[in-house]
Amino acid sequence: MPDHVARPADNYSPLYFLASLGAGGITVTFFMFLMFWVPHPGQPVPVFGDIATAFANGGLAMQTAIVAALAGIGAFAFLNLKSLVWNLRAFAAFRRTEDYRRLRTTNAETTLLAMPLALAMSINVGFILGLVFVPGLWTVVEYLFPAAMVAFLLVGVLAFRQIGDFLGRVLSEGGVFDVTANNSFAQLLPAFALSMVGVGFAAPAAMSGTTLTVGTSLVLSTFFGVTAALYAAIAAIIAFNSMLQHGTAKEAGPTLMVVVPIMTVLGILFLRQEHGLHTAFGAEENPGETLVFLARLLTVQIVFFALGLVVLLRQGYFADFVIGPRTSPGSYALVCPAVALSVMGQFFINKGLVGAGVVTQFSAGYWALTAVALVAQVVAIALVLRLNRQHFTPAARAAVPAE
Repeated sequence: MPDHVARPADNYSPLYFLASLGAGGITVTFFMFLMFWVPHPGQPVPVFGDIATAFANGGLAMQTAIVAALAGIGAFAFLNLKSLVWNLRAFAAFRRTEDYRRLRTTNAETTLLAMPLALAMSINVGFILGLVFVPGLWTVVEYLFPAAMVAFLLVGVLAFRQIGDFLGRVLSEGGVFDVTANNSFAQLLPAFALSMVGVGFAAPAAMSGTTLTVGTSLVLSTFFGVTAALYAAIAAIIAFNSMLQHGTAKEAGPTLMVVVPIMTVLGILFLRQEHGLHTAFGAEENPGETLVFLARLLTVQIVFFALGLVVLLRQGYFADFVIGPRTSPGSYALVCPAVALSVMGQFFINKGLVGAGVVTQFSAGYWALTAVALVAQVVAIALVLRLNRQHFTPAARAAVPAE
């Protein structure tokens, strides 16, 4: 009989928080079905009552979409939270090891930012679950926004403490940051975490009817969003110089696409702020400007996605770490761009093209474009299922034949 050995995930890395993040991102992709296909008059997002009404009055296509959305949200939200709990327990044990202390002395210290990144995503997932499955939640939502902002603030403080530990060490001591090992976009992970906190802070700006709540949301989301953009720009420039000299580190290759999810998260942040400025402060919304704004973000995403894909294919990354025998926790970073392109595609089509009157909703052209976003969603789902099977299934070692 084969001898069972430990799962790859038992060799813990903080990057396994990306497994929770990926499942949470897929939850958001299913929420897009409800967001853009279910009518929700009276509030900016669909809630339980809107979904029930649409299911009761809609045709087979609408009912099918709603069932798929609810099933997808339920399944991947469960996977998101299950993975988060597993990571928190594994990380608590990891902190007592020599590997953790060694990690805190290397460039890889920034992988710790995967924790606040995943925590912020799970808060967003929790809000989606409440909107979709809890009747009457919208009647008390104004009380929930301050609580949500406190939760995001705690996660933001955690992120800044970790960033402060890292930058304080490398900028004060000197010579401890290995520039030759900075040949990837791994150092953009802190910017990703800050942007995820920022987009969470921006949610009340888009949904609250209280001026104080909207104003607080606008200020705090701006702080985290701008900080994330600054950090990403500086880290990307430094890293690109190292990649030109030393090539891209193969195991960190997926980080070349981290700009894609950062653009989606910051794009949603700015859209939420724009809506809040319109509803609370009377600022004018221009559909044409929104279309161009989303087109610019999508262009940046396509450029970095193509760059990452070229490098990963040249290095044979997929053959080794996705469909091959090797495993790397950094492989979960591949889920993020697929999720991000799916979500940004939905926003570009619905808020951009449909909003500006370029495309008619539910027309043939509309579904042709939406199919691209759905393909990206399917890729993300396939990656999560495949990587979970690779990393969380015990490996088996063949028994040595008897003499």
